[in-house]
Amino acid sequence: MTFRKYFLGFLSAVVWSSVSAQTTANTAYPDRPYLQDFSVKHYLQDSSVKLHKVFTDKNGKVRILSSAGILQPHGGQFQYPGTLRTDRSYLPMIEKKLVDMAVYEKQFVYLDDKAVFSNAWAGNLYAKHNLTNPQLFCAGPNFTFLVSDAKSLKVIQDAKVMDEKRLSGQEALDIRFDAPNNRFLILSNQSIEAYSLATKELKTVFQGKDFTCFDVANNKVYVGTHNGYFVLQADSFKPLGEIQRQLPCVDLTAVAVVHGQVWFGSTLGAFMLRSEGGFNYYFGERWIPDNRVVHISAGEDKNVNILTPKGLGEIHFQPMTLYDKALVYEKQVRQRHIRYGFNCDVSTLKHGDLSTFEMGQRDSDNLWTSMYLVSQLFRYKVTGDKEALDNCLESFEAMQRLFSITGMKGYFARGFERRGFFKFKPERWDGGMTNGWVKSSNDEWDWRGTTSSDQTVGQMFALTLLAQTMEGEVKQKAVTMMDQLMTNIIENDWYLIDFDGRPTLWGKWNPEYVNGFPKNVGDRKLYASNIIGFLQTAYHFTKKEIYKQKAYELMNKHGYLENLLRPMKELGQVTEADGKLAAELSEEWNHSDDEMYFLAYWCLYPYAFTPELKKQYAAAIKEHWDLERPEKNGLWNLCYAMTGAKEFDKAETIWFLKEFPLDMIEWQVINSHRKDIEPIPANFRGQTIKQVLPPDERPELKHNRNLFKLDRSANGQSELSAGDSFLLPYWMGRYLKVISAPTR
Repeated sequence: MTFRKYFLGFLSAVVWSSVSAQTTANTAYPDRPYLQDFSVKHYLQDSSVKLHKVFTDKNGKVRILSSAGILQPHGGQFQYPGTLRTDRSYLPMIEKKLVDMAVYEKQFVYLDDKAVFSNAWAGNLYAKHNLTNPQLFCAGPNFTFLVSDAKSLKVIQDAKVMDEKRLSGQEALDIRFDAPNNRFLILSNQSIEAYSLATKELKTVFQGKDFTCFDVANNKVYVGTHNGYFVLQADSFKPLGEIQRQLPCVDLTAVAVVHGQVWFGSTLGAFMLRSEGGFNYYFGERWIPDNRVVHISAGEDKNVNILTPKGLGEIHFQPMTLYDKALVYEKQVRQRHIRYGFNCDVSTLKHGDLSTFEMGQRDSDNLWTSMYLVSQLFRYKVTGDKEALDNCLESFEAMQRLFSITGMKGYFARGFERRGFFKFKPERWDGGMTNGWVKSSNDEWDWRGTTSSDQTVGQMFALTLLAQTMEGEVKQKAVTMMDQLMTNIIENDWYLIDFDGRPTLWGKWNPEYVNGFPKNVGDRKLYASNIIGFLQTAYHFTKKEIYKQKAYELMNKHGYLENLLRPMKELGQVTEADGKLAAELSEEWNHSDDEMYFLAYWCLYPYAFTPELKKQYAAAIKEHWDLERPEKNGLWNLCYAMTGAKEFDKAETIWFLKEFPLDMIEWQVINSHRKDIEPIPANFRGQTIKQVLPPDERPELKHNRNLFKLDRSANGQSELSAGDSFLLPYWMGRYLKVISAPTR
């Protein structure tokens, strides 16, 4: 019987203790449904076929005009793309030479070389146009249609040609009907012409250059160009402001007012104008099959169709609470990211194909698992859900085995795998004699050493929360592991000693090592902050005086209190004159250090030996959080909220959670070309732009990465687990009563 199953009967939900009593007094965010966007993609199978337009009718059928006739989406769901197939529902359509397509009264209408026609209305609509080379058309009121060969116009009503005109400008690019003014508008590269149904007059109403696309809605004309867009008053054609060029991409290929929102297609993705200003940017295969947008139209419900040369991207907007979103991620983690109980990312995907995923031991599985474990622990404490408890204990069992498999009391492995899978190499990245893999006493398994300080943070974060919130044998197991780990570190002179008898590269809290760094190197502050937090927690739960004694020795004799209270703003670069390692560690801001700080604050702050120390810690944590605020990282905000802070950027935390992408595949993301973001000079922290981009528009989602990074070239080769990136901050927010239970 496994550990988790054996102890299920001993566990019961208990109220959370001292930490929870210090949470913010702010009213919890009411978790009501909002519109969550995600994409369903359909890829074109024949690259020689050209795609032109896409529309959805009143029945929710999606049809695409192409050089090979009418196509339809086949299959396809979130993260599992479909294809585009020939529409054979009306066999006579296959032989027709279709040149344009539209939706009129929510029914499909077509233009071929002979007529405007439809299969709706019992097929009664069939109006010949008598044009030799028809190219485009537009529907008006009462089954009136304007048909053009790009040089001339024919007005068709009651299936008869009622008027003909010759365009005065360049060739027509597109036609729209302006209903309030009862006229058709015809766009060319350099002008807009208007044809009045009342007077049958055709005249040029606006002139310019480089026009590419347009749409009419709400008495406004939106005109796209190769260098931005501008808006005209529809009844007077007076410009409403200057041309807009602060866009994700200025070379526009499509514009459409869809479901009340203004959408733009470009040569580098699609974007939607937000009501409060700015844009939602849909770039890359997280959203659309190709970045060149051909056409945009309204889909079913609130969906938006975005057609590209390589296929169709349907952007769905689904009402969802944050709780609903968390359940989507819970399923993702359980289906693809649990390896021997560890929470792991998956790589080796072949262009985002989830059927090709492989799991393997990764450097930081222990850390990601601790974060997932605590998310499930919080979930259990909030909801009483036994599934969450089982998930938590499964991961705890894996983390326990990291200790037992080494055969070294108080020393845990970085990971383990069945024997023979990983090859033993003559060198390792931390300078030892192997790549870290060791044969265990069990002939079936190997384990990996080189355990680091961030792995230790993960263990202490999980063990602390288990000891704090659970009872019975689970709590005792956590306390025992904590005690053995800290005893091992103390007995080995503040080092983690590996299987080869040498300190691991990063498992070092020894004063000579820590204080060997200049004061403005982050590791000096970080290691001091972490180890003091660990010792305080170990003392709190074991009551062994050695932990308190050693903590005060480090703080008073070796300056660790001064180290951990040193302001973040004093950290910066040093030269090789201060040591090669110091120079390497201070080349830029280390965001993994931020993760180590904030997770270990759950050890440092709640278990301070004295009220005075707690006050000092709170000030240090706030100073760190203030520096991190531009990232709008929900996890950092909530770790700071744990201290009882009244202001912790709750709105930004909710924004972070809402904007997190449902699709966690690491698709290519490029933002460096954008004109709607404000770059700032290069700096130590690696902040590239003034305002951080939403999570679903940027390349980095993990908390230990630079969230201001703009680009990623790799495309669909891995999928991140949401277990650490989303589920931990969400369930932490629920645990701290910052986020309410879902309300409908």
